[in-house]
Amino acid sequence: MKKLISLSLAGLLAASLVGCKKADTATSEGSTSENTLEISGLDGGYGTKGWEEVVKAFEEKEGVKVNLRLEKNIADTLRSEVQAGTYPDLVYLSVGSKGGLTDTMIAEKMLTDISDVLDEKVYGEDEMVKDKLIGGIYEGLATMPYADGKLYLAPINYSPCGLFYNANLFKQKGWEVPTTWDEMWELGEKAKAEGISLFTYPTTGYFDAFFSALLNETAGPEVYTKLMTYDVDAWNMPEVKKAFEIVGKLAQYVEPTTVANANGDNFKKNQQLVLDDKALFVPNGTWLPEEMKDAPRVDGFEWGFTALPKVDAMGDAYATTFTEQVFIPKEAKNPELAKKFITFLYSDEATKLFYENGGAVMPVKNASEFIGADDMNALYYTVYDNGAKSNAVGFQVMDNIVEGVSVADANSGVLYATVNSIVNGSKTVDEWYDATLDAVKQISEANK
Repeated sequence: MKKLISLSLAGLLAASLVGCKKADTATSEGSTSENTLEISGLDGGYGTKGWEEVVKAFEEKEGVKVNLRLEKNIADTLRSEVQAGTYPDLVYLSVGSKGGLTDTMIAEKMLTDISDVLDEKVYGEDEMVKDKLIGGIYEGLATMPYADGKLYLAPINYSPCGLFYNANLFKQKGWEVPTTWDEMWELGEKAKAEGISLFTYPTTGYFDAFFSALLNETAGPEVYTKLMTYDVDAWNMPEVKKAFEIVGKLAQYVEPTTVANANGDNFKKNQQLVLDDKALFVPNGTWLPEEMKDAPRVDGFEWGFTALPKVDAMGDAYATTFTEQVFIPKEAKNPELAKKFITFLYSDEATKLFYENGGAVMPVKNASEFIGADDMNALYYTVYDNGAKSNAVGFQVMDNIVEGVSVADANSGVLYATVNSIVNGSKTVDEWYDATLDAVKQISEANK
């Protein structure tokens, strides 16, 4: 990513040197009228039909023209246009997308502050945007990339992560799904008495979502934001170390073969443990049932899904959410119309159109209303209806890297990759925490 951003920045800087006059004297060919909204975005996993239907509905309601352009290689197309000084009014291209264009534009501060959208009413409805969105969904670095409390990217199309289990096994045993970590440990002992492990995981990479939710539970969302910006004082807090200690205790209940299979070749063997009733819980995302649809399973198996248990009964439960984003370039011709369109994206009408025409689910509190009870997706998207809060994954991208030092990398960073060593006993929780703190200090120092 660092290389991609550097290359992209170099291209943009070069373009600005040779093309500034061209941008200043752009003709009407690259401009838009006040009644035309230019949208460019990715033709991705959800297809184009949902966007087409939503755009059509907005045009009819607002009496404007919307030029929608969705392409598989939209990052390449937009990069050329941006270098030439031409910008759409709204871009659907997420942080971390192939090509790194959105990340580059963030680094170059080329996005419009859209914080005021949160205080606008959802188009055609009485509820404000900030009140209709799922709690915590817009407060991460993917939407507030400068950690300054200002919104620059609006979240859309969300996908929750949490703990999957065999709901039928719980029914058979008369067990309740734990709501606190103390209840989790009690269940672990009950399961152990019956020869069942409490926990497994596909690979340590899955702890990016797991540990992010856990840090929100132990330290709170405000501290979590500081953690993701390599704030050394925040990482020194006892509430943060508590998350490490919880994982350390959980390690005592991990199915014995997990570490040996926690790799890119054998991760499905760990997921299979839940299907075979050899482990109760596995952290994963909404893709798991489809990924394991042809795998054998015990009779009566039924997928269950839950957020992480709370630290205590008075605390909050969290389920990490991955989202896509839309944003308005600073040079957009019609930013106000683009903002109005964003408020429409969160309407009941748009939510219904997106889901029925591609399966994308908007991050609004009542999204599950548009998913049939018999639809498998109802399993995941009701997790927030049941009181869980949402959080995002992701550290702030630093300007200066420290060779050989990584916290953020899901597969090799010290924060997540060390979990195998905790489970097999080759490292202690204190050693893990101290190593993470040391890495944070080095990265923070390099980026003062």
